[in-house]
Formats: sequence, C-alpha cells, structure tokens
Amino acid sequence: MDRRTKARELTMQALCQLDVQGDDASSMLRIFFRDNTDDDLVLELAEQWTQGTWSKVRACDDLISAAAVRWKLSRLSHVDRAILRMSVYQLSYCKDIPCKVVINEAIEIAKKYSTEQSPRFVNGVLDAVLKNLEQKTSVQQSSTEESVP
Repeated sequence: MDRRTKARELTMQALCQLDVQGDDASSMLRIFFRDNTDDDLVLELAEQWTQGTWSKVRACDDLISAAAVRWKLSRLSHVDRAILRMSVYQLSYCKDIPCKVVINEAIEIAKKYSTEQSPRFVNGVLDAVLKNLEQKTSVQQSSTEESVP
C-alpha cells in the first residue's frame, strides 16, 4: 500500500475517533498512529492531516453542507463524514496535492470502509466542493485584478 494512502486511512480513522469522542481523543491519537505504523512519513502525514482537518473542521463542514444540499451532516455515517472532512481539508489547504488525487483517494477509501453507495456520494460531494472552491478563487482573482490600477 502507498504510504500516503496509509496515512489517509489512519487520518480517516482518527477523525472518526475525534468525531465520536471529541477533543478527549486527541491525547490518544499518537498511540493509535504508532500502533498502526512504524513508518515515520506515514506517521507525520497522518498527524499533520488529522490536526489540520480537526483545526478547520467548521470550515470543512460548511463546505460539505453547501455541496451536499439534501443531506444534513449529522445524518452521514462517521466514516463518510471523516472521509469528506479530510478530503475537503486537503482540497482547501494542501495545495501540493492534486485535486484529482484527493478525490480518487477518497473514493477508494469509501469503497474499502463504507457502504456500496458511499463512493458515488463522496465523489459527487467532493466534485461540488471543488467547483465551489474554484468559483470562489476565480471571483477573488477577478476582484483583485479590478482593484489594481
């Protein structure tokens, strides 16, 4: 298994723990990661992505809610919610990761850990989030260009 894929799977699992237990789970995450990998890169990425996602969870949830129009975030399974949060965090804040990679990895994790319908749902929500982010960036660039003399 690819090291970044392993880090994403651990991140998704850690986010599920945080979703259920709240910030109380944070102190145990290092132990969880160490129990599941001895690869320093996997550990570093999983910690970075988990902390990053959890620190921006409200912003990620807002983007997911705007894209999943007919779905309340609270109705999603913990696994789907964790996959979406991690992926939205990566789409929004990890500019070094290509968007296609983020979405493809999310779909693969959904196939492995969630229901039969989840990969399609995850793909649809992430496509919509990406379009919203691209539209927002385009609008910001236009207004910046207009304000420059």
